[in-house]
Amino acid sequence: MSMAWGPKKPLKCVAAPKHWMLDKLTGVFGMSPLIIFLRNRLKCDLTGDEVKKICMQHFIKIDGKVRTDITYPAGFMDVISTDKIGENFHLIYDTKGRFAVQHITPEEAKYKLCKVRKIFVGTKGIPYLVNDTIQIDLETGKITDFIKFDTGANLGRIGVITNWERHPGSFDVVHVKDVNGNSNKPWISLSHGKGTRLTIAEERDKRLAAKQRSG
Repeated sequence: MSMAWGPKKPLKCVAAPKHWMLDKLTGVFGMSPLIIFLRNRLKCDLTGDEVKKICMQHFIKIDGKVRTDITYPAGFMDVISTDKIGENFHLIYDTKGRFAVQHITPEEAKYKLCKVRKIFVGTKGIPYLVNDTIQIDLETGKITDFIKFDTGANLGRIGVITNWERHPGSFDVVHVKDVNGNSNKPWISLSHGKGTRLTIAEERDKRLAAKQRSG
C-alpha cells in the first residue's frame, strides 16, 4: 500500500509564529487562531470542544459577522465581539511584537482600521493612496475617514517617524515620536504603556522599583 503524497496542512507548535505565544510542551499541533483567542488570550480555561460549542451557538462575532468556524483566521486589528457577555476586543500587537487582546468600547467596535494595499480603480481626486490607513464602518462597509501615510512604522510601537538616519554599511537609525511627545489622539484603545517601548535600562529600573514596592 502506497502512502499519500502532498503537503501536510496541520501546523505544529514549533513552526507556529512567535507572536502566537504557543506553549511548545502542551501538544504537537498548533491551534486555530480563533481557538487561541478564546482559550489562551481570554484565559477562559476552555477546551477545544467547548470553544466549538460556543461558536456553534452564534455567540462570537468577528467584524460584526457571526462566525461558527473555529478555524476562522482571526488576525491583526480584527474586532471580536461576544454578545453573551457584552464585551468587545481588538487583536493588536504589543511593543514586543506579540498578539495582545485589548478591551474596547461598543462605539469603537463599530469600525475597523485597514491598510490600503492596492488601488485597482479610483475616481478622480480619490484621497486614499497605498499604505494609507482607512476607517471602515462595519455595518455599512463604507469608508468614513482615513489617515495619510507619511514615513513607515515600527512593529508594535505606535507613533510618528520624525527622522531617519542612514548609515551605509551599518544599521539605520529611525527616530519615532510616540504618545509621550505627540499630541495626536489614537483612533483605537491602546494597551498598558500606550504603545511606548521601553529601553533595556528603563525596563530594568521598572522591575527594580516594583520589587522594592513589593518587598
